[in-house]
Amino acid sequence: MLDLKFVCDNPEAVRAALATRGASIDLSNIVEVSRRRKELIQSYEEARSAQNRASESMQKADKKSPEFAALRDEMRGLSERAKSAETELRVVEEALREQLLYIPNIPRDSVPRGADAAQNVEVKRWGEAPAFDFKALTHDDLGTRLGILDFERGAKLAQSRFTLVRGAGARMERALINFMLDHARECGYEETLPPFIVNRRAMIGTGQLPKFEDDAFALENGALFLVPTAEVPLTNIYQDEIIDAAKLPMKLAAYTPCFRREAGSYGKDTKGLIRQHQFNKVEMVKIVTPETSVEEHEALTRDAEAVLEKLGLPYRRMHLCTGDIGFSAAECFDLDVWLPGQGEYREISSCSNFGDYQARRIGIRFRDGKGKPRFPHTINGSALAVGRTLVAVLENYQTKDGKIRVPGALQTYMGGATVIE
Repeated sequence: MLDLKFVCDNPEAVRAALATRGASIDLSNIVEVSRRRKELIQSYEEARSAQNRASESMQKADKKSPEFAALRDEMRGLSERAKSAETELRVVEEALREQLLYIPNIPRDSVPRGADAAQNVEVKRWGEAPAFDFKALTHDDLGTRLGILDFERGAKLAQSRFTLVRGAGARMERALINFMLDHARECGYEETLPPFIVNRRAMIGTGQLPKFEDDAFALENGALFLVPTAEVPLTNIYQDEIIDAAKLPMKLAAYTPCFRREAGSYGKDTKGLIRQHQFNKVEMVKIVTPETSVEEHEALTRDAEAVLEKLGLPYRRMHLCTGDIGFSAAECFDLDVWLPGQGEYREISSCSNFGDYQARRIGIRFRDGKGKPRFPHTINGSALAVGRTLVAVLENYQTKDGKIRVPGALQTYMGGATVIE
């Protein structure tokens, strides 16, 4: 969340920054409630200070004297005043926190200004799109013909947007997971296996709740949730803790299945594996000092790009504009992979820098060189979305006779197999 003091001291600047995201947010109530919060803190502290003075005077006074009785009555009044201020303060602080939870992050100055994805800026391209002497098929056609993707039975087992992956397809999906985890470990990330279910506090911490609860699969009457991404458990590992600064940057990676309702996306990408309710993903997370945040974000993005390069998959890096970055992000690079069957680039990874936005919500801090607690910056990115990587392999490595060549980087993970047929 945003720093309350910064918001109250700079409401116009914050309002202008949020407007670049297309967010029109009235901050006047937050400023006013914050002013009331300060008054209550002052009232509480004054009452407590007066209580201490009265208590000292009572200790010196004769317990049978009128002075003692007057001090006792004063103490009762001061106690009621302190309790009243404390009770209202709790209500006011909860109201402030609730309002701040709905306010998105402020984009960095380096983020391109724009209203939507049309204003995203292409930063680079890598690789050449394969030149086929035949009409490229989509992954769903290829997978169905090869018997490795079964959309009908997946829907029968659950509902639409769930897929049964079989045989060599399932083996390749497992190979991709292991390949990505090994790559992350080689890049210095600690391999982690977190719970696949998280609580409401964790979901609030990374920004999925309360605003995007409709996208989540809730359990236990909303007390627990299936993870929408490993970002949630990984970033929350150090919830309400002060980290030793010597351990920063902290680099974590994990495989998890991911579950999303995709609320509001019905009618889009209904065919194939692009937008599923359940999919596998390997996620990388960093917790870093504010001073190294920008360079660590670039390094994480390069770590994700390296997966695509090792697999020989053409991609582009897009710098998302203010109108297209995620709710909690201060800056984001999307990696889009080339899909010949669709004839376009599709997103396969988002690498985001959140500044101290998530750390404030989660309660993560570290002590700087002077021993002062500070909020670190958090960064994450997919390396990669496994199902979409399977899509990219099927479409880019297809042959004229309907087979799929296995990328060299995966052959060891698939027992030496060189082709799916």
